[in-house]
Amino acid sequence: MLDNLKKYRVILASNSPRRRELLAGLGVEYEVRTLPDVDESYPDTLKGADIPLYIAKKKADAHLSMMKPGELMITADTIVWLDNKVLGKPRDREDALQMLRDMAGRTHEVFTGVCLTTTEWQRSFTAQTEVRFSRLDEEEIAYYVDKYQPMDKAGAYGVQEWIGFIGVENISGSYYNVMGLPVQRLYKELISLSSPSSAECLSR
Repeated sequence: MLDNLKKYRVILASNSPRRRELLAGLGVEYEVRTLPDVDESYPDTLKGADIPLYIAKKKADAHLSMMKPGELMITADTIVWLDNKVLGKPRDREDALQMLRDMAGRTHEVFTGVCLTTTEWQRSFTAQTEVRFSRLDEEEIAYYVDKYQPMDKAGAYGVQEWIGFIGVENISGSYYNVMGLPVQRLYKELISLSSPSSAECLSR
């Protein structure tokens, strides 16, 4: 499958081991290319799904000057959205604990923005998943944070880890989106690249 990608050298611009695993699961041959200190700030006027889409495009723009013809780069960004605000990567243990307290017994949204870029065109999309947590007691929250150290994860949790096993009551949307890459939607986008009519042309 995805024979149409053979004409591209696929680049995953991500430090995330979860995104690497998920992209490999599609049977895509790719290489990893990352830049240090890509600015992930965004305008305060952006809300919800617009935020990770903006950042995914920003990551692509940071790599664009180094791209060569024939390369196809994938960039992505994932956020957790609760009470009309972003729950990003926790600053420290207490921040992680508080995020999980805030989400316990409630439903939050996970948005991932994905950007596909070549030297000639760019197309992007977002995916949304609703996740409902059961009520979590303080002992369960502290156990997870101390044992799994989820400091590199938006919202201070990995759905594929212990907290997901015991805490997630319901998911509406892509499970893999919560992990960081909506691979079903990505597959559909990659399949359609033989006719990228909806792509945005890039000025050189």
